[in-house]
Amino acid sequence: MSTGQYAVDILKELERTLSQIDDSEMQAMAEHILAAEQVFVAGAGRSGLMGKAFAMRLMQMGLRVYVVGETVTPGISPKDFLLLCSGSGETGSLAAMAQKAIKAGAPVGLITIKPESTIGQLSDTVVRLPASAKEDTATAGAAVTIQPMGSLFEQGLLLSMDALVLTMMDMKSMTGADMFGRHANLE
Repeated sequence: MSTGQYAVDILKELERTLSQIDDSEMQAMAEHILAAEQVFVAGAGRSGLMGKAFAMRLMQMGLRVYVVGETVTPGISPKDFLLLCSGSGETGSLAAMAQKAIKAGAPVGLITIKPESTIGQLSDTVVRLPASAKEDTATAGAAVTIQPMGSLFEQGLLLSMDALVLTMMDMKSMTGADMFGRHANLE
């Protein structure tokens, strides 16, 4: 198969996956993020990279946002919000972060394939992204994908969080031009 055809097939998978996201779950996530004094974002591996991209957009929206684990990340408080990105919802380090946030009184959000997961049960708000987890790509009943491991989830995560940014921009009557002034300019 050609590279172009693979790309077309990936886009079809993404369209199928993203069209199944529950708007009310996305709205609840947007409300939690916008209500927070500070937003903390975390994920492992490629999911973590997608989370970092989302954190950048939140900063460009003017929100106080931190990527968990960076040296300048402050402590979390009850006025803050922790957003975790995990396909399985079982990543041990992320579950530990959720438990610490809860102990500090902060609400937790999760974007995942499996809302019933350990982290899903700890979360105040969950967005289900109906993709395949890396361990499910060969499992009967999993979302059908030609892609290896968690690629469909990770791509869907990036696009769903971009859609979440647009939702929050609407809620704040904000335009891209409003955000551009916060774009990096030291490069």
